[in-house]
This record gives sequence, C-alpha cells and structure tokens, in this order.
Amino acid sequence: MIKDKYCEGCGVKLQDENILQEGYTTSFDNPLCQRCFRIKNYGEYQIVTKNNDEYIEILKRIGETKDLVLYIVDILNIEEDLNEIRNIIPNKMILVLNKKDVLPKSVKEEKLISYFNNMDNPFEKVIIISSEKNYNIDYLLKQIKLYQTSNNVYVVGHTNAGKSTLINKLLKNYSTNLRELTISPLPSTTLNTIKIEINDYLTLIDTPGLVDSGSIINYLDQDNFKKINPKKEIKPKTFQIRKNQSIIIEDILRIDYVEGEKNSFTFYVSNGLKVKRIANKRDTLKNLQKRTYQLKYDEDLCINGLGFIKTVNKGVVDVYLDSRVTTYIRHNLI
Repeated sequence: MIKDKYCEGCGVKLQDENILQEGYTTSFDNPLCQRCFRIKNYGEYQIVTKNNDEYIEILKRIGETKDLVLYIVDILNIEEDLNEIRNIIPNKMILVLNKKDVLPKSVKEEKLISYFNNMDNPFEKVIIISSEKNYNIDYLLKQIKLYQTSNNVYVVGHTNAGKSTLINKLLKNYSTNLRELTISPLPSTTLNTIKIEINDYLTLIDTPGLVDSGSIINYLDQDNFKKINPKKEIKPKTFQIRKNQSIIIEDILRIDYVEGEKNSFTFYVSNGLKVKRIANKRDTLKNLQKRTYQLKYDEDLCINGLGFIKTVNKGVVDVYLDSRVTTYIRHNLI
C-alpha cells in the first residue's frame, strides 16, 4: 500500500486493502477514494459515521494557531448555540450565513445582520452569502484579506452547512487550481482536514463538519430526505390558527395549537414538503414524541434540519416529532 496519499475530495488517507473501510481505492493514480468517486460521478451517497470527539480535537488544534476562521452556518438551520464552536476556537472568526438563495427575496439582509449583531456577538464580522448563486463572494474575500493573520484560513461548521460548496466556488472564481472537493447533502462528506491553495496569499483549510445528532436529516427515509433540502427560494406558507387546530408536515411533524388567541404560523421549510391544516384529528402522528412550548410574542419554533415556524402571538403548542430531533425557541429571525 502506498502511504501518505490522501483523497482530494474528502481528505481521508487512501488505501487499497479493505473495501469496507474509508479511503478505499482501486488505483492510486485516481485522486479520489472510491466513495468520493461514486458520489461525484454517480450520485451514490454512502454515509460514514464518525465520532464528534475526533472532529472536536481537530477544532482544538485550530485554537493553537493564530489563523482566521470562517464559521459557515446554514441560514435556514442556525444552531441554537452559536458559541459551541466559538468556545473551542478563540481565534478571530467571521460568521458566514450561507444559502441566502433559499430565503424569500423580501427578507432584508440588513435585518438579518442586525439580528446577530444585537446578540452577545463574539464574531469579527457577520456576512450573508449564497455559494450556490455566487452572492457576496467577492465581499467575503475582501473581508478575509482584511482579517487574515497568515495565508492559512480555516473553514469550520456543522455538516450540510455548505463549507465544501463555498470552497469550490472560491476555487472557481479566484484560483487556477483545478481540484474540487466532494459535495453531498449527507453528513460526514469531509472526513479530514484538506488544504486548498486558492492563490499566493490564501490557503483554505477545510475541516470535517460537526455531526449534529439532533438534526432530522439523520432519521428520514429516502423520499423525505429528498424533499427536505430546499433547491430554490422558499415560498413561505402562512396559516391563521385557532385553538384546537393543528398543522402537519408530511408524516414528519404535527403541531397542535392547544391554548391562546388566534395566531399566525408561517412555515419556512422546503417547497417540496406538504404542509396542511387539520382539525379534530388528534390521532394523526400520535406515535411521535410530544413536547410542549409556551410561546411568547414574536417567536420562532426551530426544528433542527427542517427549518423554522414564525409565530406572532403568545400561546401553547404541542409538537409531535421524532424524539431524536431537537427543537428550540428564539426571537423572530425574520
């Protein structure tokens, strides 16, 4: 076996001894492992389950440097605790809110940035981008130049936030480097750190995404998995809800409005998902775990990996959902 040769797609060490282990290749002349090759050429996704402890150790080593860090976040599925990664890495850090293209065009960028600037904000800068639509990528590069302390800039975030897509866009826009990172909608596509030289003054270091065990994408069947990832701008669905009415999304989620005045529920989820209002059918999806929330005025109910529901009045809701999926309440993002 040839040692010290790594897959250009996911960063794992290549090996030709065990087809069942990561990094397997039939030819060391191929820069991709078999898994990345099949993802890229055939769209065949193979989930690799990694322990977050390994990834956290990688993040801790970043903290031993003085290098700038880009923290990439999916704007539709913002983590409940943005300080989780920040507490591991004390470096200068830019918060990059990705996938703006899936939010309605009516959403004001200034309002989103103000939302994060009004928090206990530990970031040097908050930038909104769309890697898919090439939006604000020039501006991001200017801010990288402004804050970087060396040629090396680390890229961190949770799985499916779009780290590799962003790096590929920077490669395409600003580099003569022809390599490309492997992209898929599944967790753990990047398995090790990968150095990518963009130009003479910038080398990006991609890191494995932290796997969020509370994300709904880990527990969906193939049909619902395809529906849940927005491919284009979301068309929010708004319902006026009264006490004892319910909303269901596919066979994934049920929300009962059990107490309160008439309320407005606006769903920011993929257009591929069917959202409908029902009444007096409390046996629907009753096998799912129930959790109860006391809503205040102007709060979002966030479903990890699915999106969020904007409400305007106070009230009480029962949420029926897979017990492994996490939810939380925040002040209205939009």
